Amino acid sequence: MLPLIDEATRELLLANGREPERDHRPVLKLFNPAGPASWLICAMEADGDTLYGLCDLGFGEPELGYVSLEELKEVSAGLAIGLERDLSFRGNHSVSVYAKAARIAGRIVEDRDALQAAMGRASGRSVR
Repeated sequence: MLPLIDEATRELLLANGREPERDHRPVLKLFNPAGPASWLICAMEADGDTLYGLCDLGFGEPELGYVSLEELKEVSAGLAIGLERDLSFRGNHSVSVYAKAARIAGRIVEDRDALQAAMGRASGRSVR
């Protein structure tokens, strides 16, 4: 079983955490393969535990916020399959774009059209 965060990803997250004012791209996607919860993580604080990103617990209200890596590990250990990293995920947009698209859809989405529509709304343009 792979660790939730490998060392290279950890370094990227820590670097992003040193620039909290920036609208970073997510560098890590975690998900529950047996349920609806998923997280797009873009930063880690210096404590090595506090993660920041888009959190979707599957209740239709994804939001930007903080989550504890240790708590995610505890949740993972309590699941039959455990939380997994999406090794194919590439954050192509800032986390705020993913958040806008998620609020519209009621869940984290990676669909290109939904993300472009969210980018259009962020800039005040209509995107078709």
